Amino acid sequence: MSRTSRCIRVPKQEGERVRSELKAAGSLDLRSKIGADDGCLLIPILSDGYLDYETVTAELDERECRETDYRELLDLPPDAKEALPCSYDVIGDVLIIKLSDGLLPHRQAVGEALIATVPHIRVVMADSGVKGDLRIRELEAIAGHGPSETVHRESGARLPVDPAKVYFNPRLATERARVAAAVKEGETVIDMFAGAAPFGTVICRNARPEVVYSIDLNPDAERFARESMRLNRITNLVPITGDARAAIRGLPPADRVIMNLPQSADLFLEDALKKTKAGGTIHLHRIAERSEAEALGAKLVSDMAARGLGLRIDSIRELKTYSPSMSVYVFDLIRT
Repeated sequence: MSRTSRCIRVPKQEGERVRSELKAAGSLDLRSKIGADDGCLLIPILSDGYLDYETVTAELDERECRETDYRELLDLPPDAKEALPCSYDVIGDVLIIKLSDGLLPHRQAVGEALIATVPHIRVVMADSGVKGDLRIRELEAIAGHGPSETVHRESGARLPVDPAKVYFNPRLATERARVAAAVKEGETVIDMFAGAAPFGTVICRNARPEVVYSIDLNPDAERFARESMRLNRITNLVPITGDARAAIRGLPPADRVIMNLPQSADLFLEDALKKTKAGGTIHLHRIAERSEAEALGAKLVSDMAARGLGLRIDSIRELKTYSPSMSVYVFDLIRT
């Protein structure tokens, strides 16, 4: 759409300077886009004129003014407004947000505000938490349309996923890229708790492993992994449905093992070490008190030494906040 706007004609070479001056002075009309006419820019203004530039009237394209903070669109009681989350997850075109009990009566309004402010979102889901051994989110659609199944894009890969059916954490994108960058040509990689196989897909898409085995208890995880293989034209990803401890025994020795099970990955460390080549790397995710992460790393080493298995800590990295005093860490462990 266009709108009639008062403008000044400014030579193109002076346009950015004048625009900045007008904006700083509060005289730039942000309702209209800047136009062009015969080698000059038509800059919309709120004042009667500016310096000695010619003032004209022109039809300019209307600028879409989109509020970027959904909270600003909501008219809620003060206590409810204070409880509005400042963060949420976006998976493909699905937005997932956790709401406190006090916000549930307002969930539709919250969802509609998010649709109005977050670009490229099709549906908003309220998240009641991750449930059970399969780590599946309990989701309720509160605004928008369509199912929770989507395709997430990350590190040049397309990741088909339904967060209501299979585990997927979009906040691990940086970690997935880091691990993929570390994979050397010809490596054998085992992902013990793979979910929808984002680690395996990103690795196969961006590195040259011999093979990546993606294991998960959830049969839906294998279905999404195979769809990911098709979308990304990957042939060296092997999805496996089953218990990681049992499945790993039948696999060849690994150069790298990924253990993204932050609640209890250390309980499977002995199994992982027995399957890791000397000099190989294990990426173990674990929730820990921030003051105790170093001590937990030392305990992993001593516990495995007591079982005749050698390892050393290469690095400990904080991945994300879990609670006011705790975070999820990744322990990069080297088999010795």
